[in-house]
Amino acid sequence: MPLNHQLITILGPTASGKTHVAVQLADRLQAEIISADSRQVYRRMNLGTGKDLDEYCVNGHSVPYHLIDIAEPGTKYNLFEYQKDFLEAYNDITARHKRVILCGGTGLYLESVLRGYRLSPVPQNPGLRESLKGKSLSELTDILSRYKKLHNTTDVDSVQRAIRAIEIAAYYEHTPVDDRPFPTLSSYNIGIKVDRETRRQRITTRLQQRLANGMVDEVKRLLDEGIAPDDLIYYGLEYKYLTLYVTGHISYDDMFTQLEIAIHQFAKRQMTWFRGMEKRGIPIHWMEPDEALALIL
Repeated sequence: MPLNHQLITILGPTASGKTHVAVQLADRLQAEIISADSRQVYRRMNLGTGKDLDEYCVNGHSVPYHLIDIAEPGTKYNLFEYQKDFLEAYNDITARHKRVILCGGTGLYLESVLRGYRLSPVPQNPGLRESLKGKSLSELTDILSRYKKLHNTTDVDSVQRAIRAIEIAAYYEHTPVDDRPFPTLSSYNIGIKVDRETRRQRITTRLQQRLANGMVDEVKRLLDEGIAPDDLIYYGLEYKYLTLYVTGHISYDDMFTQLEIAIHQFAKRQMTWFRGMEKRGIPIHWMEPDEALALIL
């Protein structure tokens, strides 16, 4: 592996094992990890976001990580904030002469760093929101796909998130982007390869384990804190279906079945996004976890 890059990026779909690879490489390189996960930023949302923080402990010590547990549940953390927080973490790590590993599965967060997006904050558009009111998720996804600008559809699995994505798309279509500086960083990008059937088995097993470990109770605690059900549903996947179950809208069996299907679809969308990154000029070296770990012995 060339070590003259400013970053090593480890990416892959959910349940691919990318965190394990990133932690092992970070330990060998005395590097620190910056997360690129749009939901792991939230505190107390652990099982549902798959933080697996125990994985950051290796050989009796913890590998430092950044941009996990930095926002309160119920808030809507966004790409603009992510870029700002990424730069702060990156500058802090490199100022201490440590290497940086970027690791995650949120395509837009990864691409915003690897392609150096320049963004400005996007205000709410009440008129647009009113015009989208009552539309289904599939209708909203179709509207989002019509915009020419690049958008992340991997995480758009709730009506609220789809509306916000359209709001952002519409804003950037008609508003000049601020010349907010973002450095061009050279990165060696590793995509963790896992065959489809293995990925499906891992997703099902992980879902069963997390439910057994108390994922339903995690959602109940968040609701008991006063977080509105719609705000949890906004985060999609586990929080969408578990909230619907806890609030009595669907049965446990329906929750499990629908959530399992949604996670499989999510992993497929992630892979589609990563392939799109390659088409947009970002080289990704796809390899099995063992191959990636063998790069640095």
